[in-house]
Amino acid sequence: MTALADAVLPLVRSRSDLHRWSAANQHGGQMHEAIDVLEAAIPTTDPAEAYTVTHKALASAIKVIARADDSSGIIGDACRRLLTLHPQLADTARTPPSKLVPWMITFQFDGDVDYFELDPVAYAPALGDKGLRTYRARLDEIRGRLAPKPDADSWQDPSRHERWVLEWNERRLAVLDRDIDAIIRTHARDRKVAAWFHDTAKAFDEIGETELAIDWARQATDFGHGHQSQRAAEYWCTLLSTHHPDQLLAARDYVFRRWPNALNASRLHATAGPNWPDYEVAVTDALAANPADAVTFTLTTLKNPQRAWQLAHQLDLTSDHTWDQLTTAYEKIDPIAVLPTHRRLVENTLTEAGAANYRDAAKRLARMRRLTAGTDHAIEVDELIAELRDTHRRRPRLQQEFDRAKLP
Repeated sequence: MTALADAVLPLVRSRSDLHRWSAANQHGGQMHEAIDVLEAAIPTTDPAEAYTVTHKALASAIKVIARADDSSGIIGDACRRLLTLHPQLADTARTPPSKLVPWMITFQFDGDVDYFELDPVAYAPALGDKGLRTYRARLDEIRGRLAPKPDADSWQDPSRHERWVLEWNERRLAVLDRDIDAIIRTHARDRKVAAWFHDTAKAFDEIGETELAIDWARQATDFGHGHQSQRAAEYWCTLLSTHHPDQLLAARDYVFRRWPNALNASRLHATAGPNWPDYEVAVTDALAANPADAVTFTLTTLKNPQRAWQLAHQLDLTSDHTWDQLTTAYEKIDPIAVLPTHRRLVENTLTEAGAANYRDAAKRLARMRRLTAGTDHAIEVDELIAELRDTHRRRPRLQQEFDRAKLP
């Protein structure tokens, strides 16, 4: 092996038991170190050697992930880094399409795992016109061998994986061909899912058809009120911010009215700038229907803890998470005023047993002692701690966590 191979491949390969999560994570870290070495060496390494090492590293990485507990995704991310490098180096190394095409077909249809895609758009420079014709012909051969798609549940289709790979390639080749009709047909499909409108928009943006991308992103936004449409709405606004910034404020206002939450209010606020007063009343009124969003927006975006404190009480805020954020900010203004809230949060935390809950309660009680140190309210906090120790006297772990926090 070459020096580069010696430096990279041993860090990727493994014969260890990677079914344990911790072991898989540790090895995944090693794999990323190997790819760092590989990427750093590419500019000064013969392209053929860099490609060969990358090709071998990818093959080994796929074998590793096939038998690993990659719940954290560390190994998967390493595989994707190699999959990004592979077509680039195949091009610079002038890898013969006669070798590349069979490998691409085998990887996708008969590989050790079936959850990574190869992008023919990325491989197009390496394949060239002749290689792409051969690649398309191989896909057609596979398509021609498949039995008709069953009308029943697709999970019962023995050719499910092959159909998925063919559909993926059809979408990517439509992008490569810059074929507008094919992009709509393959990406939007039957137009029954908001994400498919979003996919169509991204495909058009990829080929520089900006206006079509904006139009399809808006259609995805208007499709429904679910999370897919919300993601599409942000993509729509991103496109407008780049290509039609004069239309962005109206779009942000539209998105907020469609989904009146703290995040969309914050984005509208940032876009409005000096025009914010024109929107403030409408935004405040809309957010009032959800106290947690109203308080969060006022606290984190408007940076007004006093107003957020008032809203929390006026709107009967019930979210403990939001109360926690609010008390952290408001205790700097009035440390005594937040004591009842701290007490309620401690009591709510202790409704469920568990070491983590006991630690959280102990930390909050210690915080309450610091806030009241030297005041007439200090004794109230100590009395609360004594009361809690007595109430939960049969929870030894709670007593232990209170002791560790140096509570009386």
